[in-house]
Amino acid sequence: MTTPPFALRLKPKADARRLRHGHPWAWSDEIVLDRRSRNVPPGSLAVLEDADRQKLAVGIANVEAKIAFRVLDRDPAAEIDAAWLRARLAAALALRDRLFEAPFYRLVHAEGDGLPGLIVDRFGEVLVIQPNARWLEDRLAALTEILADLTGARVIVKNGTGRARAQEGLPEETGLLLGAPPTGPIAVPMNGATYMADVMGGQKTGLFYDQRPNHAFARSMAREARVLDLFSHVGGFSLAALAGGAREALAVDSSAPALDLAGQGAAAMDCAERFLTRQGDAFAVMEALAGEGAAFDLVVADPPAFAPSKQALGQGLRAYERVARLAASLVAPGGTLILCSCSHAADLGKFRQACLRGIGRAGRDPRLIHTGFAGPDHPQHPALTETGYLKVLAFRLMP
Repeated sequence: MTTPPFALRLKPKADARRLRHGHPWAWSDEIVLDRRSRNVPPGSLAVLEDADRQKLAVGIANVEAKIAFRVLDRDPAAEIDAAWLRARLAAALALRDRLFEAPFYRLVHAEGDGLPGLIVDRFGEVLVIQPNARWLEDRLAALTEILADLTGARVIVKNGTGRARAQEGLPEETGLLLGAPPTGPIAVPMNGATYMADVMGGQKTGLFYDQRPNHAFARSMAREARVLDLFSHVGGFSLAALAGGAREALAVDSSAPALDLAGQGAAAMDCAERFLTRQGDAFAVMEALAGEGAAFDLVVADPPAFAPSKQALGQGLRAYERVARLAASLVAPGGTLILCSCSHAADLGKFRQACLRGIGRAGRDPRLIHTGFAGPDHPQHPALTETGYLKVLAFRLMP
């Protein structure tokens, strides 16, 4: 085995036990910054040592970033080569093969699959890769070759957008790593619905697989219901509700292209006559619907991350409270309200409190009937709240 040429050392006051017990990151303020460590090129393989120079792990160094070290392997002597990468990717694929019959899922979920910074979503023979860490950029060719070999993918798209890349000092760029671009949206079957994913120009990788189990719950509550899907993107909850027998579904989003894709999905399901859209700011639309006296049996709000960081937590919780208040006012007596948060900075308890404050301000009497999280193709690293970002609460609002 080849020992990495670089090493980083923890400061004496750094909590080495936290890393020994499984945490996969060391922060920049925990690392001894001397001439040796400052000369480690960002994205290089390195061994992490404690203050007594006992080796803890091998991983990726980037002392210029907030996350100065990402653990790749707990064995400091592990050789991080193509064979190692293939083994990690094969393990991720084996889990999904057990979970799903059709090849539509998140294939790699970063630290949740032991591959820091890497997101891979699968759409049949098309893969979309988000390499959100510098070490991945240096290994894209090997990554592409291994993924194509393991999955049989004919097209692999690189989606290099998002805050994580900026934090690593990486540029935003999207393009093809393998094959030709898809000629149009890809039809994705899920929970009996059909979704249209734009993998080249859509948001993130084109579709949010994380909500799959919560879409299924909404479907179970949707029979003969009139449904409102706020912040709908490509119709995640509304199309699932239609598949569950909803009488009518209204999807609200600020993006006209996303609503167009949602409409294409409804048409593919032969549900176009029961599917309505309204483009606009969801807050303004909720206020307008309340003014119209509208009421729905099932209301779902799945907004973007209002609290993407601890600094934004207070403002984000107020935004979630406002969503809950406005959405609750649109739920018919005895109906269901589903509220979602993808903000890792807002834990489940804080999010639940914000929701209850908003529902209470709307004068409604809630009962919690479901708590949901991301699906099993988004495995959580127990030490990282970031990998357990999604929280979903469903309330019955008493008559």
